[in-house]
Amino acid sequence: MNYPTPVLLLKKSLGLTIFLACFILSSVHGQYDPAKDYYPPSPVPDRIMLSFEGDPAHSQAVSWRTDVTVTKAFGQIMVASSSPDIVGELKEVEATTTLLQSDKNTAHYHALNFTGLSPNTQYAYRVGDKTLWSEWFHFTTASDGEKAFSFLYFGDAQNDLKSRWSRTIRGAFSKMPNANFLLHAGDLINQANNDHEWGEWFYAGGWIFGTMPSIATPGNHEYARTSAGGERILSIHWRPTFALPQNGPEGLEETAYYLDYQNTRIISINSQAFLSSEKDRKAQVTWLEQILTENRQKWTIVTMHHPVYSSAKGRDNKELQEFLQPLFEQHHVDLVLQGHDHTYGRGGNIPIGQRRAVMNGPVYVVSVSGPKMYTNAMEDWMQRAASNTQLYQLIKIDKQTLQFEAYTVTGELYDAFDLVKKSSGKTIFRERADAAIPERLDLPPSYEQRLSKEEMDAFRKQFEAYKKRRED
Repeated sequence: MNYPTPVLLLKKSLGLTIFLACFILSSVHGQYDPAKDYYPPSPVPDRIMLSFEGDPAHSQAVSWRTDVTVTKAFGQIMVASSSPDIVGELKEVEATTTLLQSDKNTAHYHALNFTGLSPNTQYAYRVGDKTLWSEWFHFTTASDGEKAFSFLYFGDAQNDLKSRWSRTIRGAFSKMPNANFLLHAGDLINQANNDHEWGEWFYAGGWIFGTMPSIATPGNHEYARTSAGGERILSIHWRPTFALPQNGPEGLEETAYYLDYQNTRIISINSQAFLSSEKDRKAQVTWLEQILTENRQKWTIVTMHHPVYSSAKGRDNKELQEFLQPLFEQHHVDLVLQGHDHTYGRGGNIPIGQRRAVMNGPVYVVSVSGPKMYTNAMEDWMQRAASNTQLYQLIKIDKQTLQFEAYTVTGELYDAFDLVKKSSGKTIFRERADAAIPERLDLPPSYEQRLSKEEMDAFRKQFEAYKKRRED
């Protein structure tokens, strides 16, 4: 249709106005609004999390979230079958329900522990309110004897959880889908009580958390200050999110605890409480000495957030060295898995370059799975280091051998070693890092721009000293 010139000009003007209005609205809509709840609860179960509350061979804990309209919740479980029909005995368990008022919403968190399960058996389960159910998930119980198993270990996730940590956990699961559980070494999120960040963490892990159990130890970012410079309090999300053992010191339930998985004792130390409270430090030292003395498992693994020996400059924790290292050595702890320093470092009492050595103490590992990075210190204790690299680790235990492998987020083998227990009672270390890609130690351009000349000079000096030790 042909319009007169004035009408045509008006039409173009209106069109431009509408276009600009839509552009402005879309721009505003595309910006993050901190006041908005992007992960609201609903009657449908979400944030489904498997964890261990008791014996992994005969029980399995699960927790999840709904909105507050769901006041009674349940879990159903049966031995898994390849048939789509519900076959065999279906067991139903009622959950306990906890109200959680977060900065974004009010929700109900539900938790239960399936007990009386058979060892080394695949089960199917779902959770809901008998009207709205989750999907059916599968998990497999631990063996009640000695059997090979593996797990995935993650250092700090903390930042950009949806956009950049997601590729770490999904890449790890894709590479090792048959791992028996996940281990998170603290700082899962950045702001302890920020529901949006917990929403992103669950978004990244998704259904993986519902089928592969998690073991977690809290970091400093799981603790929120009550006021500026005030006391730190454990995140309101921690205990509703996980169902973990309550066999630690009083007041540190589900943060300091131990778990026996087949032939391995896994111990979580609450390092934030350890470093900030003399009372909690003494309680954990007494408790740790007792459970290490009583330990009859072949392997012993400790996880805590703050490292005994730091992989970043000036961040060693002298209290951990003073009080914990002697216990680790006395009771033959094999491996200590840590976070906090946003770089990678691995070492122990093994001379640089020695491929085979008798261990007199644990191997210490510091790692990072999220995108936040620090400058690597390349200290004397380290046999392998990495800068500016997102990583995940796979640990396999099979009778007398523990295999450790670290992978970059793009799936390349970055570090590897074995620990082998001999009939003499000695543990032998075997280096396997020469099968991995070269060390990533150079600073990216962005680091060079933000570091002062003095800091850059110190880094180069440390870098050259580290290289020389490796070459000697």
